[in-house]
Amino acid sequence: MAVAALVAGGCGGGQKLHHPPPAAPDTVRVLSPVLAGGGKLGRAYTCDGAGARPPIEWRGIPSGAREVAVVVSDPDAPGGTFVHWTVYGIAPSAPGLSPAGLPAGAKQGQNSAGSTGWTPACPPKGDPPHRYDFDVYWLRSPSGLRAGAKPADVIAAVRRDAGGRGRLEVHYARAG
Repeated sequence: MAVAALVAGGCGGGQKLHHPPPAAPDTVRVLSPVLAGGGKLGRAYTCDGAGARPPIEWRGIPSGAREVAVVVSDPDAPGGTFVHWTVYGIAPSAPGLSPAGLPAGAKQGQNSAGSTGWTPACPPKGDPPHRYDFDVYWLRSPSGLRAGAKPADVIAAVRRDAGGRGRLEVHYARAG
């Protein structure tokens, strides 16, 4: 049985997950100087603005962690969960991700639009606000993922080895 079923189509013609990223014990605190949990995603981080990638930080990665992985997704996307960004291979000592560059050794995977790296929030015009989940996982062993891994491969690695996670959820809607 496949860990995460995928479907082609929709936003950007890429792949979407039929299931959300895996759950894990909530042991990590995720925050951002520009995002407020449960708040609105700023226009600068969307297709209506500059499309910048927001900085995120985390606290609570235990000493036994071997890797940190980040999955940013929109579970409200038409046709399934749209993955906006995956980053993995992050050293457990890293405190977060900045808007530019990645920590040494970190790699980005494909998003549901089919490109590697961040793709900004861009829900259909007129839709109610979509949720954007910034999930940070600590892994019990290295994922072994190469740069450009598909969303399903990142999700499978997280599901296999996640020891804990944290989530920052924000919302965004485009004017109709």
